Amino acid sequence: MGLVDPSAMVLEEVDVSQLDPLQRLRIRNAIKKYGGEQSLLALADDELDGALGLCREVNGVRRPTIAGLLSLGTESLLRQHLPAYEVAFQVLHGTDVRVNEFFRKPLLETFEEVELLFKARVEEEEIQVGLFRVPVPNYDRRAFREAFVNALVHRDFSRLGSVHVRITGDGLSISNPGGFVEGVTLDNLLVADPRSRNPLLADVIKRIGLAERTGRGIDRIYEGMLRYGRPAPDYSMSDDYTVSMQMVNAAADLDFLKMVVEQEDKLGNMPIDSLIILSRLREERRLTIADLTPSVQKPEANVRATLEKLVETGFLEPHGTGRGRTYTLSARLYQNAGQRAEYIRQAGFAPIQQEQMVLNYIDKHGSIKRADVMDLCRLSGPQSYRLLKKLTDKGLLKKNGEKKYAVYTR
Repeated sequence: MGLVDPSAMVLEEVDVSQLDPLQRLRIRNAIKKYGGEQSLLALADDELDGALGLCREVNGVRRPTIAGLLSLGTESLLRQHLPAYEVAFQVLHGTDVRVNEFFRKPLLETFEEVELLFKARVEEEEIQVGLFRVPVPNYDRRAFREAFVNALVHRDFSRLGSVHVRITGDGLSISNPGGFVEGVTLDNLLVADPRSRNPLLADVIKRIGLAERTGRGIDRIYEGMLRYGRPAPDYSMSDDYTVSMQMVNAAADLDFLKMVVEQEDKLGNMPIDSLIILSRLREERRLTIADLTPSVQKPEANVRATLEKLVETGFLEPHGTGRGRTYTLSARLYQNAGQRAEYIRQAGFAPIQQEQMVLNYIDKHGSIKRADVMDLCRLSGPQSYRLLKKLTDKGLLKKNGEKKYAVYTR
């Protein structure tokens, strides 16, 4: 019900002496490696346990919390007291199983072993952008780390099932038992306030440095796909019982990546909103503010401001005015990608060409509706209405019916 923190519950039947002291050394090494809270390194073992909430006193005796057991417990303790805890790493080639490893080791040790298995399957090429050589991996390491840590930390430990990391010919998928926490949905994933099903465990992982400190790790997952010109991570397979994320195994768009790197060199990191907008326009060519708002998951005013900034920096070109205003990638971007003709097609046709296209359509099909004009000429509803009215006023078309039932003939 989200009224208590499961990871902060104390295991009164487990004694601190049963915990694995080597795991504390692993925590200290992780703090150094991942840039965690350096002040934790100066603490003695029992002080470190207390500072991170790994152990708490109950009737004068120190006992581990669930987060403490996950961090410091032995494999046998975890099997006994957290039977739902398990992590699976699989590599499938068609129906053949290449790797099928299951882990019940402490959290940090499991993370490190799975990360090693993942890194062995990262393939990388390099491209030259100006004076720099930029690596282009098939899977972004930072995006994988954030997605995998999210699955480990936010899973539901009361529900049986493994955290699954699966690599197939289609791509990489990571899933965990338990749906999205209350208040988080597919429609607000990018903008919902950070929250966790296991707040203490999430805090431990952040303070060690393993996860994004701001709680915006989801942005990093999106960035790890979009900046390479790949599709955004797909959470659509998630339901009330499982969160599932897929990263499609798609070739990088090197021209798009060069554009992003050049932008970052001049103006700093490109915001995730801009990456989402550019990625969608790269795929769908011409969109309105209303089309883009659901993807950015912010109010139209914010999306409009981002679009205008992209116009100012030369990434986009606007077409039309008012609510019918549409956006395409700029001529410069198409030119850099060697697609000059594609730009002409997407930027739209001159009014005289639009008129001729409508007349040709009627000559072939007998009549036309406003929806047909919108699709044919890539215009908004009001723009299509004005085009049809203009042709009617010229005496070239005849209007039959009213409003949504209107049909135009020669």
